[in-house]
Amino acid sequence: MKILVVGGVAGGATAIARLRRLDEHAEIILIERGKYVSFANCGLPYYVGGVIQNRDSLFVATAEGIKAKYGVEVRTEHEVKSIDREAKPCEILDLSTGSTYTESYDKLLLSTGSKPFVPPIKGVDAPTVFTLWTVADVDKISEYIAKNSPKKAVVVGGGFIGLEMAENLVEKGIAVTLVEMANQVMPPIDEDMARIVENHLAEKGVKLMLGKGFSEVRNDGRTVVLDSGEEIETDMVLLSIGVRPNNELAKSAGLKLTDRGGVLVSEYMQTSDPSIYAVGDVVGVNDFVLGGATMIPLAGPANKQGRAVSANVLGKSAEKYVGTMGTSVAKVFDMTVAAVGANEKSLSRAGFAYRRDYHIALVHPMSSAGYYPGAGSMTIKLIFDKNGKILGSQIVGYDGVDKRIDVIAAAVHFGGSVSDLAEFELAYAPPYNTAKDPVNFAGFVAENILSGLTDPVLYREYAADKSVYTLVDVREAVECESFAVEGAVNIPLSEIRDRIGEFDKSKHYLVFCAVGVRGYIAERILKQNGITVSNMAGGLRTMCDSGEELRRAGRTWSAVDKFIRTEGHDPADIGAGAVPETNAGGVSASVYVSASASACNAASEPRSDSVRSIALNVCGLSCPGPIVQVSKRLQEMAHGEILEVTATDPGFLRDIESWCLNTGNTLLEKSSEKGLFSAKILRGIVASNSDVPAAVQGGQREKTMIIFDGDLDKAIASFIIATGAAAMGNKVHMFFTFWGLSILRKKPKMQPKKDFISRMFGMMLPKNSKKLSLSKMNFGGIGAKMIRSVMKKKGVASLEELIAEAQSMGVEMTACQMSMDVMGITHDELIDGVNIGGVATMLSSSDNSNMNLFI
Repeated sequence: MKILVVGGVAGGATAIARLRRLDEHAEIILIERGKYVSFANCGLPYYVGGVIQNRDSLFVATAEGIKAKYGVEVRTEHEVKSIDREAKPCEILDLSTGSTYTESYDKLLLSTGSKPFVPPIKGVDAPTVFTLWTVADVDKISEYIAKNSPKKAVVVGGGFIGLEMAENLVEKGIAVTLVEMANQVMPPIDEDMARIVENHLAEKGVKLMLGKGFSEVRNDGRTVVLDSGEEIETDMVLLSIGVRPNNELAKSAGLKLTDRGGVLVSEYMQTSDPSIYAVGDVVGVNDFVLGGATMIPLAGPANKQGRAVSANVLGKSAEKYVGTMGTSVAKVFDMTVAAVGANEKSLSRAGFAYRRDYHIALVHPMSSAGYYPGAGSMTIKLIFDKNGKILGSQIVGYDGVDKRIDVIAAAVHFGGSVSDLAEFELAYAPPYNTAKDPVNFAGFVAENILSGLTDPVLYREYAADKSVYTLVDVREAVECESFAVEGAVNIPLSEIRDRIGEFDKSKHYLVFCAVGVRGYIAERILKQNGITVSNMAGGLRTMCDSGEELRRAGRTWSAVDKFIRTEGHDPADIGAGAVPETNAGGVSASVYVSASASACNAASEPRSDSVRSIALNVCGLSCPGPIVQVSKRLQEMAHGEILEVTATDPGFLRDIESWCLNTGNTLLEKSSEKGLFSAKILRGIVASNSDVPAAVQGGQREKTMIIFDGDLDKAIASFIIATGAAAMGNKVHMFFTFWGLSILRKKPKMQPKKDFISRMFGMMLPKNSKKLSLSKMNFGGIGAKMIRSVMKKKGVASLEELIAEAQSMGVEMTACQMSMDVMGITHDELIDGVNIGGVATMLSSSDNSNMNLFI
């Protein structure tokens, strides 16, 4: 039998190896149009970043090696141009000589793969615009970086390759802006889980521009233009918008294709022509979970298809490929993101509805025993139907994510249920696991949902209509000092039985804690006392991962906020998490004392040029454990001493910042690396004091400005003062209310739906900052144009430039929610990076300021 295999890499290379193992006498010819038969395209981003240093390591197998090992004829730089399905010859072009010839076959296997999608827009052929799919691509990128030392890069597309390239470019010291048309990164996971990844990207310095399309490249590849009209200056552009199947050969041969352009194959990988088979990215595979044809371009399925198809091509047996469930994993800086099976987006497209057809268990367990050093957190989203069958899962976290997604993938493959997850006996030792594995934990919660023991409410359900619920915070009072949720009544779990009489049986209560465990206990107590109650799925961590509660509280991390500007939400509110509470009760934090070389010992008074530094290790403690331990330890310390804290709770950095502000202590530093979160806290307020080293003296001054007016000249003056104050080391708060909101307006991509009154206000208000009028001598808009012209001639920055400069300097801008409601302005109409707050936000800023201006 004569077999032509068209294309190598994963599917084709695997197929020829097994074809030979099954039949020593078959004539096998591999036709590959590239220079390389089999290479690790998944490793290409890491070669760019320098993680993989040896280029030869990228090659899985060489043509010479395949010939020697399998006795297969390999023709590289040859391309099959057409197939005569009747007479069974192929026309082949020798790319090195330009000559053509024909080659007959008995069976043909297509493994032509896929290619990056490059939109047909102006400028994508510039020398600074790249795609990453082949060895040739990686050589071009590496050579460009080596010769030009780029400082800025734009990555278009937030899928696997886009995020991997963003990480590796950052690791090379290149500032990265990631542009994604969808409102999230990582398409295989749902929006709520993607928020966690986006928060981490922001923390690592990647500027995200979500919900924004890529429309043009100008200036010889140095300027990227978005569909919003925004322009991004850059030194290089990496397109990672998606892939398309290389179906041209199959299409010209008249083979049947799926709706998405993949070659239609049977469960035996046979095309509509009995003599032709196909594998890999070019085929439309069966969706293992939901059924029907889908496109899942992953290396794992391609290799398995190459193995399965071999016996079928030879006619030795019938081996089925049952379908692909999209098991995937990716490294995003310190985090790992993994998914398997259906997500909520795919379920929605298939007509499934949440609660009616499927349920969700959302948990935040630890990767290993909390008391063992290095334990990290993860978030598991488990999706299952009303009978308990597992439909899919997504996990985002640090260590151990890959292990858990593989366990769940095995359960999905065998049609398993959530009870199987609860019953799995998985290996346990403190360095590797908890006694109840995270997979078990997800199964327990899912079983509780199906049995009616708990009625979890997703944060999106609560946010859609908050009037339905009475919100009860069952965290301890010290936790509420760090972060109080607006509208929530605090009744700690430890007091709930004694205060049962405070609950009204006519109301529907929604309880929450840090991550959901105490909320579930409270829910069980209240339900058994006749109270209508639900538990917030994932607790405060999930609430804050969404960014909504942090926005409402006017809380962002200014150090991160300058990196990220998104459409409709602010994922710069990072680190909003807490590790599971299973170990919080019995673990004691370890404390030790350290000092610099110039410091005295722990029993002595610190010298004027030094300060006693005490280290507190709260790793393994879950919320409220870390904050409680910090509070206790600081009470034992003298003013001017520094507490150095290390935690594994992802919410610790957010909590400790708020806690310090509310308790009269000073947060000197905060950082995170590979799941460890560190903070340095000065006991008391920074002030001139001989007992406090100079490095920690002179606290930051603050200025608060309330912008009521929307006139151009007053807006310019406001931002000149704001940027000047920021340049002098002040923290500046700008609170925009009523007509001042006009300064922050932009032209939205889509006109938001509004009622009649809101539309009328919208028509009367200036459309954006460029439409503002002068308070004096406006003359129908001529005056405003004149002053802009004079400013340009005099080299004075425009209002728009001043706004951008203020944002880059960390000026905090807050729009008044009440004024927005009255004026009919939505968040989508405001420029990126603006927080939403109320009078409490303004007053809090005012209390900390030594200057307050009303403009």
